[in-house]
Amino acid sequence: MPPSTSDAPLAGRRILVVEDVYFVADDIAAALRGAGAIVVGPAPNGPAALSLMASERLDAAVLDINLHDEAVYPVAEALRARGTPFVFATGYDRCSIPASYRGVPLWEKPFDSAALIRSLPALIDAVGGRRDRPTA
Repeated sequence: MPPSTSDAPLAGRRILVVEDVYFVADDIAAALRGAGAIVVGPAPNGPAALSLMASERLDAAVLDINLHDEAVYPVAEALRARGTPFVFATGYDRCSIPASYRGVPLWEKPFDSAALIRSLPALIDAVGGRRDRPTA
């Protein structure tokens, strides 16, 4: 019997994970898979994330801001251009994020992955449940 949406609130949703710390990326991916999501990545850096974006359909993304001393903002801009919702999962506090990203949901590490999972369906639905397509 397939899981109910209450058991798998992200069933079939394709979520990009961009995180440079392997164990954190693995924990986020496991939590997402447990909620029924299809995890794209994890990508450890911006170029890897952009490469995945070029070939994958995405419903949302979870982004760490600092990727080995490289900011994730080019990935965030590419997601915005595609209309793909995203959240920041980071050790940074809101005041250190550029003003143009202050409206992006922020999950400060360490964060409750269950709360993140509960928030993603509403974030996806807020953009009309739009599933983007790779740019060719």
